[in-house]
Amino acid sequence: MWVVLLVRSDQRGGNTSSAVNNALPEHFLGFGLGLRTDHFQEVIDTKPPVDWFEVVSENFMVNGGKPKHYLHSIRELYPMVMHGVSLSIGSTDPLNKAYLNQLKVLVNELQPEWVSDHLCWTGAHQVNSHDLLPMPYNNEALDHIVDRISHVQDYLGQPILMENVSSYITYVESEMTEWEFLNEVAKRSGCYILLDINNIYVSARNHNFSAQDYLNGIDKDKVRQFHLAGHTDYGDYVIDTHDHDVADPVWTLYKAALERFGLMSTMIERDDNIPPLQDLIAELNIAKRIAQNTLNYGVR
Repeated sequence: MWVVLLVRSDQRGGNTSSAVNNALPEHFLGFGLGLRTDHFQEVIDTKPPVDWFEVVSENFMVNGGKPKHYLHSIRELYPMVMHGVSLSIGSTDPLNKAYLNQLKVLVNELQPEWVSDHLCWTGAHQVNSHDLLPMPYNNEALDHIVDRISHVQDYLGQPILMENVSSYITYVESEMTEWEFLNEVAKRSGCYILLDINNIYVSARNHNFSAQDYLNGIDKDKVRQFHLAGHTDYGDYVIDTHDHDVADPVWTLYKAALERFGLMSTMIERDDNIPPLQDLIAELNIAKRIAQNTLNYGVR
């Protein structure tokens, strides 16, 4: 479904310009950044021209404190989405009820546009590895994950987004490609997809598959968000480090993703070597320009 938006909301801090009379996707938030501690005060003081922020859910699943104060102050200025790293949807451990309860409390407080996590497992036997570990892509794992996503969505009262992870190993038990698996998870569970463009590039390099085949294998109507990030290229393999600017091959793949899926809520993740906020905004403007040039989308 498409709607025509003529004016951006004044609540998107600093970005009050009128949009060109373009038809924008119903769920399009614009261009956002990951909200990081280094920038809390500057965001409040300067209200930079960022359309929305993504917050790491686990950083704010606490009662009170200074981080929550900043979070709610910034939420009054900008739309937000919540992005988790500990749902461990692929684990064989039971779903963590305490974690889900804390997540739901934060959802009710923050009223995000949506909630996302990763299509992976993060531990076993109640031990968290703090790594996003890939799944075997087979029907047994598919049934398991679809059931668990359904339980989470029922508990939260809304569909969630699942993100593709970067990977460095594969499983002999896999029976399908990663994109076939991800697509089937979304189709059967009713969840949506957070498509991480950098992760596709990293995994394609590491496992020697076609990134374009990955894009072509995902249903257009299931994608709700793009991630962009930097990586470290070691030649024979690539590591998803989030400590560099977005690399040129990822920008190229982002353009291909726009051509495949159309205009999509897009944000940049940066988790280490965090630069000044203005540098991140300048990088975000690259994403805007690519979207403008690729899709005739623009803001005057």
